[in-house]
Formats: sequence, C-alpha cells, structure tokens
Amino acid sequence: MEKQLFLGDEAIAQAAIDAGLSGVYSYPGTPSTEITEYIQNSKLATEKNIYSKWCSNEKTALEAALGMSYAGKRVLSCMKHVGLNVAADAFMNIAMSGINGGMVIITADDPSMHSSQNEQDSRVYGNFALIPYFEPSTQQEAYDMVYEGFELSEKLGYPVLVRITTRMAHSRAGVQTKELKPQNTIHLEENAHLKYILLPVNARRRYKILLEKQEVFLDASENSKYNQYFDAPNKKLGIVACGIAFNYLQENYPNGFENPVLKISQYPLPKKKLLKLVEECDEILVLEDGFPVVEEQLKGYLGIGLKVHGRLDGTLNRDGELNPDRVRKALGLDVISYYEVPTIVENRPPALCAGCGHRDVYEALNEVVKEYKNAKVFSDIGCYTLGALPPFRAIESCIDMGASITMAKGAADAGLFPSIAVLGDSTFTHSGMTGLLDCVNANANVLIVISDNETTAMTGGQDSSATGRIHAICKGIGVDPNHLREIVPLKKNYEEMKNMIREEIEYEGVSVIVPCRECIQTFARKKKLKK
Repeated sequence: MEKQLFLGDEAIAQAAIDAGLSGVYSYPGTPSTEITEYIQNSKLATEKNIYSKWCSNEKTALEAALGMSYAGKRVLSCMKHVGLNVAADAFMNIAMSGINGGMVIITADDPSMHSSQNEQDSRVYGNFALIPYFEPSTQQEAYDMVYEGFELSEKLGYPVLVRITTRMAHSRAGVQTKELKPQNTIHLEENAHLKYILLPVNARRRYKILLEKQEVFLDASENSKYNQYFDAPNKKLGIVACGIAFNYLQENYPNGFENPVLKISQYPLPKKKLLKLVEECDEILVLEDGFPVVEEQLKGYLGIGLKVHGRLDGTLNRDGELNPDRVRKALGLDVISYYEVPTIVENRPPALCAGCGHRDVYEALNEVVKEYKNAKVFSDIGCYTLGALPPFRAIESCIDMGASITMAKGAADAGLFPSIAVLGDSTFTHSGMTGLLDCVNANANVLIVISDNETTAMTGGQDSSATGRIHAICKGIGVDPNHLREIVPLKKNYEEMKNMIREEIEYEGVSVIVPCRECIQTFARKKKLKK
C-alpha cells in the first residue's frame, strides 16, 4: 500500500474507509471536524455510498451510529471532548448494551483550550464506561488503531474509543495505508432484545457481563503492540509516556532512551508492564497530555512508598498541553526552547468578520440594552461568542451548547428584567430547542435572539440542521406567532431591528427574533465555486 501525508484526522478517516466503513455520524467540533469532512469529500467514500451527513448534535450522532451497528455494519462517530458530554447518556449505555457491527468512537481533546471552554480528558470517560480505548502517539498509529479497532470491536462485542488531542489531529506525517476491506452486509443478532432493552432486569445482566469482560480487555492491553517496554541502564527513574507524550519524549532522546520507558497507547492500563517498571526503578515520571489519569491510577496500585512524579506534584504543568520543552524540563535537562513566542509579537484577538450579520445584531442590541438598568444578555457557543470582546462587549455568558436560553429563563424566573438570550442557528437545533420548550411551558419573560447565518460557521461552514426551519420549529414548539419575528440584519434595517428588540423586550412572555443573513464566508465560498 502507498504512503500518504496525512493530518491525524485524515489518517483516522482514511483508516475507517479502508476498514469497510458504512457510515460516519458526527457534529462539527474542532479539532475533530476534519475527520467527517475528509469522508464527505472522499471520492472512494462516495463510490462506496458511505453515509456521512452531519447530525443535529453528538447524542443523536452516537445513537444513529448504534442503529447502524445494530444492523451489523461498521460505523464511526466523531466528536470533540465536550461533545462527549452531550453524548454521555448514549455512550455510557452503549458500553452496557454492547454492539453488533464494529463501532469506533473518536474523541478529540483540546489541552490548552485552543478552541474550547475546558480541557477535560476523555480517558476519564473510557475508564468510567469500562471499555477499551486507544491513544495514538503518531499518525501511523492513529491509522492502525482505527483500522484494527473495528475488528477488535466486533471481536469483543463492545465499542472502542480512540482519544486524540489537538496536536495529533492537526499535525501531518507519512502514513502507510492498508488494503481496502469490503463493507459488512446487514446481519442481525438473535435475541438482540436481551442486549438493547436496558430495563433493569436486562441492564443488571449486561453490567455483570461487562465486568466479566474486563479481564479480556486487560489481556488485550497487556499483549498490545501499542504498549511497549523499552529497557535502559539507568534505573533511578522509570518513565511512563502516554500517547503523543511518547513522541515528545523521543524528541528529547534522539539517540535512544537513558531510562526505562513504558509507552502506553492502549487501555485499560497494562498492570504487569507497569509493575515491571515499578519494580526496576527507584522513582517514576508519568508523561501524559491532559489529566493525571495514569498518575492517579498508578498511585492507587502502588500505595505509599514509591515516588511518582507528574502533574500532581508539579513536575509537569497541571494545565495546558505538553510539548517537548516541558517534557525536557521534567527530565531535568537544560531547556533550549524553540517554542517561545517572541515578546515583540502582539497577540491579536479574534474578531467577527467584516460584513458579518452578527455585528449588526449586536450593535442594535447594545443600543437598546443601554435603556434598561439591569438588562443581561446570555450567549452561547459559536462565532457570535466573539460579542464578548471589544468593540461589542455585548454578552454575559458562554457555558455550553444551548445554555443561553435556559440561563436566561432561570434569570427571568429569579426576577431579572430584561433577560435576553443570543444563540446561533446550529446551536439552536443542537441544544436550544428543549430550552425554548421550557420557556414556552412556563411562559417565561424572555427574549430569545436566534442569529441565523445559515451555516455552522465557527467550525468551517458545515451544513446547519436549522437552515430554513427555525420559524417552523419555534412555531411548533409553541411560540406565539405574533411574537416570532424575522428580520435581515443590515444597516438599512437598523432602526427597524432596534424597535423590534424594544417591543419584544416589553412583551411579558416568550419572544423570539430571528435575524437571518447568510455567513459572509460561506457566501464568498459559494460565489467562488460558481466561478
């Protein structure tokens, strides 16, 4: 097979196609977005009729993926780390039910929060769900783990989680691809209801089976080619390097390791290999990108006595991503940094694009809000979150997808007036609709502004589930049609938009305003494609 230069995301996507994929179900979220986009743009995937449309959110994506697996076909579901929070209900229960066709779940974590509101570690979810999971150290391993992960999933009868980080997702390396496998045909399990109906009588039985499988999962990890022990003469310090941290360690020892090293890229933790390292070395250093997951487990295994260094004792930074310099410092080596940003370089904060409809919305909203003493604007996750920065400084919050509406409702319930929510079209159909239903059921005194740019703009202009449907959805949920209003956010409509906002603030009940104008970036791309 030929070698290709791939991003980590692209290596994962190609591996899934080559492994006989029948469908990918995802919601866009950096740094995972390019996986699904690669499949959508793949000529081979099109020829093989691989399903690859975006879903409304990560929960619907993972549930649809289980449906395809139920039918016996191989399926991929991709999301960023916070997306797994949205899908957690399905994720935890799929770990109980198990699968039929091979299922690989990709979570792309974002240490240092380059494009996220937290830097949680998806390995915690892997341990929580008691399923096997991988953490590649190279793009080649990312490819191999996904390619082989489908077969392992079918062999074990459970989903396999693959955890990557931003640096793995968005850096390139040469990858050797493998033969293209045919897709599975539809094949159904006998007595499938005993797996998939998680009534207590079945759920208790499925949980016992999952617990019994732990020895099988552990044996697979102990014998995995991705977990390697490298011996070395200096036993004073033993090093555990997880996933991409192994790559950083290698950069600091180009001529070979001076201390024993255990590379871990498949979980659950290979206890025998860990104990071998512990028995041979005086102290242990744990290198892992994210939370001190392995460090905490290792201390739990060992009890008191052996020194274990890492993120918990300050040897490594507790927050932010690792890099070769930070690893070098933890090893006690002199640091000659190639990664420091020169002080002469000024940070340039992100800004809404010139010509963006969100700008007109915020300018009008700001002017009206000044008329009210206690007005608060709760916002959400999307391009419009930049309304928190100068020159607008228009919003008060950005917590999680959909929280703008529910926070505005809670504040209104507390007596705050006016209480306003701003969110985008894709966020509305992702997680805002249920919040709107709560508002309607309670007749909450809130104004909700759904700033519709007809795309999922923040992650690159993917299709939005809301396009052309917002008015009908709001009406169907029960918003009074007299207080469900639309406007095109342009300078010529500025005074009309201000009056509309003012009128709907004064209405005692649920109001929805939908300013709708296509994203300037997607409009430009479409224009270019037409040429």
